[in-house]
Amino acid sequence: MRPIESQAELTPIASKASVRIAEAAPYIALAISVIPILVGYAWLILATFTSRTEGLRPVGGFTLDNWTFLNDREIWTATRNSFIVAMLTVIIVTSVSASCGYALSRMSFPGRRAFLSGTLLLHAFRPEMLIVGTFQVLLFAGGIPIIGKFIGFNTMGGVALTLVTIELPLGIWLMKGFMDAISWEVERAALIDGASRFRVFWQVLFPQMRPGLAAIGILMFIQGWNAYLIPQTFTIGTKVATLSVFVNQFSGDTSFQSWNQVAAIGLFQLLPVLMFFVFTQKKLMQALGSGMKGSG
Repeated sequence: MRPIESQAELTPIASKASVRIAEAAPYIALAISVIPILVGYAWLILATFTSRTEGLRPVGGFTLDNWTFLNDREIWTATRNSFIVAMLTVIIVTSVSASCGYALSRMSFPGRRAFLSGTLLLHAFRPEMLIVGTFQVLLFAGGIPIIGKFIGFNTMGGVALTLVTIELPLGIWLMKGFMDAISWEVERAALIDGASRFRVFWQVLFPQMRPGLAAIGILMFIQGWNAYLIPQTFTIGTKVATLSVFVNQFSGDTSFQSWNQVAAIGLFQLLPVLMFFVFTQKKLMQALGSGMKGSG
C-alpha cells in the first residue's frame, strides 16, 4: 500500500497548481471579456439569414430575403464610392508618409522636432472640431477651375482629401518609427559608394519599408472604408454616398425598416475589412509596434 504523502511532499504540488492558475488567469479573463463581442457577431450573422430573431433564437426560419438589396443598383454605387475613397486615402497617405518618415528619421534639419510634435498635436484634433473649417475649404476648392469638380464639396476627391488630412499625421509618425527600426549600415555603405539620396531610398530602403507601408495602407483602407462622419457631412444624395452613409439612409428614422436586412447590409460592409484584418493583422501589429517607438 502506498504511504500517505507528507505535508512537505504536497506543498510543491500545491505551489505548481497555484502557478498554473496564475498563468492561466489572464487568458481566462481575456476569454470572458470577448464573449459579448462574439455574441454580437453571432447575432449579426444569425439575423442576416432569418426574418426575425429573439435574442440568439431565430423566429420564422431561415431566409435569403434580407440579401435582396444586392439587386439594388445604389448599393453597388455606394460600394464603388467607398472603394474609391479608401484607395485614394491609402495611396496618398502611404506615399506622403514614406517620404516624410524617411526625412524625419534620416535627416537633421531646423524644426524637425517641432514638426514631429506637431504631427501628434494635429492627430489629437477630432474631425468634429474641423467640420466648419473643412466645409469652407471644400467650397473654395470647388471653385478652382478644372480640378474643382474633383476635389470640392460633394465629390469623392473632397471626401478622400479630408480623410487624408485627418489620418496623415498618424501615418507620418508610424512611418518615422518604422524607419528608425531599419539599420543604417547598408544605407551608409550606399552613400559612401556615391549613390544619391533618391537611389538609396528607392533601391535600398524601399524594399525594407514594404511591411510598414503595407500595414499603414491596411490601416488607412479600414479607416477610409468605414468612414461615416466625413462622407455624411460633405456629400449630398446617393450618387456620392459611401456604404456607411447608405446604411444610415436605408434605416431612416421615420420609415419602417427590417433590422435584419439592415444587419445584412452591415455584414456586407464588414466583410472586406474582416478579410483584410484576418490576412494582414501580423503586419499591421508590426507597424504599429514599430511606429510607437519613434519619439525623435
